[in-house]
Formats: sequence, C-alpha cells, structure tokens
Amino acid sequence: MPWDRNQMAARAAQELRDGYYVNLGIGIPTLVANNIPAGMEVTLQSENGMLGIGPFPYEDEVDPDLINAGKQTISELPSSSYFGSEQSFAMIRGGHIDLTVLGAMEVSEKGDIANWMIPGKMVKGMGGAMDLVAGVKKIIVVMEHNSKGGDPKFIPECTLPLTGKNVVDMIITDLAVFHRPDHASPFRLIELAPGVGAEDVRAKTTAHYEG
Repeated sequence: MPWDRNQMAARAAQELRDGYYVNLGIGIPTLVANNIPAGMEVTLQSENGMLGIGPFPYEDEVDPDLINAGKQTISELPSSSYFGSEQSFAMIRGGHIDLTVLGAMEVSEKGDIANWMIPGKMVKGMGGAMDLVAGVKKIIVVMEHNSKGGDPKFIPECTLPLTGKNVVDMIITDLAVFHRPDHASPFRLIELAPGVGAEDVRAKTTAHYEG
C-alpha cells in the first residue's frame, strides 16, 4: 500500500540528525515537524524570520500572529528566536541550514526541481525556494509519485519553470525512495513503500534510475 502524506513525512524525518538546522517547505514537508524522532534535537527555521519552531498547535493554542512562511499557524519553543527576513535569508544563502524538505511538481533524473509555477495559473512568486536549493546542504523532495491526472512527476527533463538545476539529493514519494550520493551520480531506488513492487514504480516513472 502506498504511503500516505504523514508516512511520507515520517520517512523524510528519518533523514534528520541531532543538531540539524532544518527548513521545511509548504504542503507535505510541514508534517515533518510532527515526526521528529523522540530525543533528537532539531531546530526548524522559517524564511519569514523564526528559528526554533514547535509542533502545530491545538485549536485552543492557536496564536494568529504566529505563522510560518506558508502562513500556517505554528507554536513557539522556549528557545525560539525572531529576526528579519534579511537575516533569515543570510542563514540560508550562507550555508548554515543543514537540510530542507520541499514539495515539487516535477523532479528530473538530473536532480532539477520545478516547484513554484504552472504556466497559466496565478502564483505569488517563487518565495524562498530558489535560495533554499542553492544554499542548503541537503535537498530532499517529498511529493506524490504521479500527478492527479496520472502523469509521472519523476521524469527525464522538467517541463515546468525550474527552481534549481542539479540540486536534489533524495526523492521520497508515496511509492518509493530514491537517493544519489552526489550530484554527478544517478538516482538509485533504495526503498519501496510496503506492498509496492519495483515493477510498479518502474511502470509509473519515466526518469532513468538505478536499482
């Protein structure tokens, strides 16, 4: 059975390490915050100027003024700090964030990512994604394996406007996990969702990969 959204986020959380500074994109990646392994110290960073983000608040704990970059209400920690977006992006561009988990509409077999615009649809802009894929040490994409129309999202070449070229290190979908050790290597299939066969993944993927 394919992983659901929370299971995909939990799989991404397995890539966290103690002491990491982590930025989470909007959508499925935000669920990683609720799946950080017990006892592990991970500091979440948001482009809109917050370092140290707690889990999503319960309804009676919501502070409408406390939001992440995706405008979702969040909670703070005793160690949380606040600052301007210029300092936030200095952290990102300066290579001080260890890992980011992003959603995507397409990822190419070369590690290109398209996650900010579909031509003909109104968008507010790229946001911080371009800075994240350029400045963060490890890039993980979490996305559905296929679009709602059934089209593959892990493909030979991206057809949508790019966010970054040759930047993705790991792809986690509802069907499988792909990883590459460096940006000169091809992706390799390293894990399957329970009950999903390698042939199922191959039939729903047009990108070249090993394994």
